[in-house]
Amino acid sequence: MLSRALAVPMILGLVCFLPAVIVAQPGTGVRDNAFWLQLVLTCYSGARLATMILSTGRRLLQGVFWMFVYIAMGVAPLAQAVIGQTPTPMVGPRSDLVTAIGLILLGCAAFDLGALLAARRPLRRRAGAQGRAGPTAHQGRLTLLVVIAFVAGGYYILKLGGPAIFFSSRQEISASVAESGVVSTESNVGSAFLKGFGTVPALIALLFCTRRLATSRRARRSPSTVLVWVALVALNLIVNNPISNARYWFLTVLVSLLFTAFPSSAAIYRSVLAMGVVGALVLFPYADRFRYDAEGYKPPAESASVFEPLATKDYDQTVMFANTISWVDTRGHTYGRQLAGSALFFVPRAVWSGKPEDTGVRVGQWMGMKMTNLSAPLWTELWVDFGATGMAGGLALIGYGAARTDRRFAIAVTRAGPGPGSVLAIAAPLIAGYTFILLRGPLLQSAGKFAIAVLCLLLVTSFRTRSGQRSR
Repeated sequence: MLSRALAVPMILGLVCFLPAVIVAQPGTGVRDNAFWLQLVLTCYSGARLATMILSTGRRLLQGVFWMFVYIAMGVAPLAQAVIGQTPTPMVGPRSDLVTAIGLILLGCAAFDLGALLAARRPLRRRAGAQGRAGPTAHQGRLTLLVVIAFVAGGYYILKLGGPAIFFSSRQEISASVAESGVVSTESNVGSAFLKGFGTVPALIALLFCTRRLATSRRARRSPSTVLVWVALVALNLIVNNPISNARYWFLTVLVSLLFTAFPSSAAIYRSVLAMGVVGALVLFPYADRFRYDAEGYKPPAESASVFEPLATKDYDQTVMFANTISWVDTRGHTYGRQLAGSALFFVPRAVWSGKPEDTGVRVGQWMGMKMTNLSAPLWTELWVDFGATGMAGGLALIGYGAARTDRRFAIAVTRAGPGPGSVLAIAAPLIAGYTFILLRGPLLQSAGKFAIAVLCLLLVTSFRTRSGQRSR
């Protein structure tokens, strides 16, 4: 009944009303092929997001994918096209922007095709409901993960000079990391490992403990389990708070916690996707308040339009795709080199002298930008290496994997699942939250924490099933 009540206003709001309000804004934008193609992409992604919100099943990965596309590659670029401003300048011809939007549409269609193929293929049935829901966490190794979380988190706090530094600004955090001696002029691998192991195990341990408390009455009656959860909450408030971390990482923390604590709640699922759109449009452009200290922070100027922050801050994914097309026109595709650099992120540049830099950094340097912390969305990463065909094939595989994971997650969070120890019930919310970072790119920046998260999950995963044993 909730789906029926929300269906008409949700679809009209996302597909018709919001794009129409943006199009009616005053601006100097040109209403050319790029504008109309962008309007099509916005309406298409809005329709798919409405489908995810109104779905009877919880499609976590697919829902987050379409929320990102609708906001970062639909609504925000549409506002930029109308107002006539972009966060990052476009250095190439206007035709490159038309090509970029067309390739984004192609990738979205490929993602949908992969999800459709996954829906038509039945899940492989294994022995018992527990096998269908996936592996479980080994209790002894889960305890080891909790110990690692406290040790790594404590070392991270001490290395940076104590808890107080985590409530100052990201600028001071970066300065403290530089003074810690783990950063060299040639490589950021030491810094990535320090931050990754200081934050990721703490989050994953908290997710497992939260799920145990949410699904097991015995755990809620155990003082030791509750005390460990409280201690993990305190640790995460220090190392994973929104002041000392990037906004996209805090989104990962928030989304994964909500979907872990309320895995089968339709209200939470719909609220995260629906309110995520509102938050991304209204709050996210101003959420970088703690990126700089008091001296370096510049308050945003008053805007003539409520949508002007979308045109001047953060959402540079589409225009950076167009700039990347211009860059590739001057030097050709890299045929897997950029992805190889992301996969081998842990290799120091002192060992691999020709290790590729972030795609966004390389394009920014080619553009002559002083600030090269620019986005390189997943579409761009695939297209740089493999062209349009490889990009479409890669996104089709991602759509297929996302749909299959969503279906298995639906089993893992039901009573047929393996209970509090389900690894998939933790992995799916974590990946859903981290999808924002993977889709925004560059992949080289996001590979470190993702690899550490995979290692933590592999550490606790057990594929052995014990018949007749269930947690209560």
